Amino acid sequence: MIPGPLPTIATVRSGPSGPPGSPEDFGALGALGAVDALGERMTLGDLEGLDRLKEFRPAGANASGAVGPNPSGAVGERGGPVDRRSLEDALRASENRFRAAFVDAGIGMALVDRDDLIIEANPALAEMLGHTVPELMRMHIHQLMDVEERARHLYRQLVRGERDRVRLEKRLRHRQGHAVWTNITVSLIRDSTGEPLYTLAMVEDVSEARRLGDRLQYQSMHDPLTGLPNRALFFERLADACAEADQRIGLCYLDLDGFQAVNDTLGHPVGDELLVAVARRLEHRFSPRGHLVARVGGDEFAVLVPRSAGAEELTALAAEVVEVLDAPYDLADRRVAATASVGVVERPVPGTSPTELVRDADATLSWAKSDGRSRWALYDPERVATQMTRQVLATTMRPALERGEFLLEYQPLVELATGRLQGVEALVRWRHPEFGRLAPDRFIQIAEETGAIVPLGHWVLEEACRQTRAWLDRFPDARLLVSVNLAARQFRDSDMVADVAEVLGRTRLPARLLQLELTESAVMGPAGRPVEALHALDAMGVRIAIDDFGTGYSNLAYLSRLPVHVLKLAKSFVEGFRTEPYVAEETAGDAVDEKIVTALVRLAHVLGITVTAEGVESAGQAERLRLTGCDAAQGWHFGKAVPAEEITRLLCG
Repeated sequence: MIPGPLPTIATVRSGPSGPPGSPEDFGALGALGAVDALGERMTLGDLEGLDRLKEFRPAGANASGAVGPNPSGAVGERGGPVDRRSLEDALRASENRFRAAFVDAGIGMALVDRDDLIIEANPALAEMLGHTVPELMRMHIHQLMDVEERARHLYRQLVRGERDRVRLEKRLRHRQGHAVWTNITVSLIRDSTGEPLYTLAMVEDVSEARRLGDRLQYQSMHDPLTGLPNRALFFERLADACAEADQRIGLCYLDLDGFQAVNDTLGHPVGDELLVAVARRLEHRFSPRGHLVARVGGDEFAVLVPRSAGAEELTALAAEVVEVLDAPYDLADRRVAATASVGVVERPVPGTSPTELVRDADATLSWAKSDGRSRWALYDPERVATQMTRQVLATTMRPALERGEFLLEYQPLVELATGRLQGVEALVRWRHPEFGRLAPDRFIQIAEETGAIVPLGHWVLEEACRQTRAWLDRFPDARLLVSVNLAARQFRDSDMVADVAEVLGRTRLPARLLQLELTESAVMGPAGRPVEALHALDAMGVRIAIDDFGTGYSNLAYLSRLPVHVLKLAKSFVEGFRTEPYVAEETAGDAVDEKIVTALVRLAHVLGITVTAEGVESAGQAERLRLTGCDAAQGWHFGKAVPAEEITRLLCG
């Protein structure tokens, strides 16, 4: 029980101010005002008391309980005289009801005076805070809570009468020192003149809900496997760091080399153990320095360095990451080796964004992997520009083919023994509307990677055959052949034999005037061995040439089992030849190159294969190649790649 009478019962009322009434006569309404301040937490039975007390409202009383003149005499609303004893009984019943509601309420309740001292508290509040009711009496509310400026401002508005109710979430102090999270509703209680008198606080313990919310929040922001901050928290902290406009920021973005192989060979449980071990190493080394270590997905991790000191700090950190993760891991009774590649970005905060920072770090990470793995790479804007150009070319190549942006030029192939124009090699060019005229080395690899080489190669084949047929019709005695380069993917992704047969049929070009060039790796490497296709093309009468011979397998024994007609020596062999034959200053290296070429030519001739040298740039080189027995040559000495019209003029001459 609460000792003594509640001080507010007979002297206060709630609600807006109105004409002053008599406290002695209308204390019951004041008590009901206090009950009303409890809000929706009171029971329906308690609220019904208000309706019953309305029966005893004095004549002339307004809705707020204030009383005006009653010229008709002491007559109640129902026309009878006021029964003062009944009114007093109703007052006492209301007080008892309020006292019972206050004492027995399941939530904490307290009355606080204008000096912020607790003048009444119920057992629920005392139990919630680990105190007894007498201990709470006359205790200042600041002994139970820290009041922030916003809460202080709202509460002061309340006690000045500018508000009737305030709702807050507050952390109260338990007697044993731990925090008790609460939702507090504070209602203003006024005196009979409408002036603020007390506040009634209703306190609900939400600590368990708060702890549950904190756990859910933690789980939503942390990786369940490693316990590290996850991608969501990483981007949140990254955004915070990018909000400091006068600072620099650094990011190391890394992933494990060959992690998929660990999963595939040792199983996912071992893979998970490896990820946890990596997380522990990174966390123990870098978190104490104030860096954020996060797992951003799969086997990818990030080390965020807000307020970095410059690129040197980040590159040193990246080297440390590579070193830390390079040591073997003892997992599941076995030792596992794993390394990491790291992409590094460091820059001023102004002019960047979290999305750009992560994008550039991810691109830089891919450079580290392509450069050999187990290393770091620093962001390079020029390299990014090159990659962006490659991306533009990759996405616009197929539409460009449809728009007719590609063209062919032809480089002469000359017989060394006679100087006769034997044929031409068709070389594709791209008239790009943004980047200008592009040579094959700028886009052929991209075409092979994206698969665009198939439609592009088909167009080159048909255009070259069409033009060669036109030369044949005009210069039938020239018997000019055309050499067209093919990629391994064309054999893998299309029916090359059918395509060639279709083009020859449509252009009416004799098969003997078509030569198809493939690299050694395309013919012999693991990417594909189109042996059957080569035999079928040979049966059609098409000539087969091996391009850049000497840079790959150089396996003449294997080539002897293939229908190969021509070996095209790599330019590196020709570069070793001196400009003039038989000069005294000939080096040992020159002699070796010449001996190698001579031997290759003889072996090829034994196998019935002719030899063409590429990259011939002088008459001296041409002569020395002729002396080795080389059959044909091409290069700037005989002519650069030119439009078809120039070849036509050459044939006319």
